[in-house]
Amino acid sequence: MLTAEVETVLRCYPRIYFACHRRHVRDAETESVLSAHQASVLDHLDDVDSTTLFRLAGHMGVTASTMSLTVDRLERGGYVTRERSTADKRRVDLKLTPAGARIKRQQKVLEPDLVAAMLGRLDDSGRRRALEGLELLAGAATEMVASGELNRILRGGAA
Repeated sequence: MLTAEVETVLRCYPRIYFACHRRHVRDAETESVLSAHQASVLDHLDDVDSTTLFRLAGHMGVTASTMSLTVDRLERGGYVTRERSTADKRRVDLKLTPAGARIKRQQKVLEPDLVAAMLGRLDDSGRRRALEGLELLAGAATEMVASGELNRILRGGAA
């Protein structure tokens, strides 16, 4: 059963996200435009440690063939490399290129100009209270991740 506090977060967070999320990401160096989904895929990859196409697809909740199409586009754009694993030739390993790592570093979930406009609608006191609340929630989220509680809850264990 959801408490009133949980209901409030579930009601409010999507409204903030919808109003302020980035729909596209522009590569500042090449002026290429990536979709938010493509940028999200880049967020799940690394330029040092590879991950498999199958693992990435599973994590993002899509089929391997769907993920393969996205990776094809990212590879053509120069953001991802795809190589057969030396340990297991059936496996396809994915890594970020320097361009992909650059996009990952510049990527923001929310559009700063939209966030600024939203905050500008609040008076000083309201803005301060809203930011203090966000800081508190972010701190609790950080503690939850650090303690391992996040993984226990996702696996269905007790909090």
